[in-house]
Amino acid sequence: MITVVLRKEGKADYLIPGSYCPIALENTLSKILEKVIADRIADTAEEHTLLPQSQMGTRKNRLTLLALILLAATIKTAWAM
Repeated sequence: MITVVLRKEGKADYLIPGSYCPIALENTLSKILEKVIADRIADTAEEHTLLPQSQMGTRKNRLTLLALILLAATIKTAWAM
């Protein structure tokens, strides 16, 4: 990874560290490889049902509405006890 430091525009004193903005540049190949591996892990987890049904985050075809329905059902079950 390479970090480039850029000057912020309109600063009066460039001797102050806050007058600069560091930008991290990642290798494009590593980003692509990371995405491919993450997708394969997610697909394998779905295929072999390795995640609980209540896991909603970062899963395909899991809507916020489904999470809210699950939450409401859990609350109703707790109240019934």
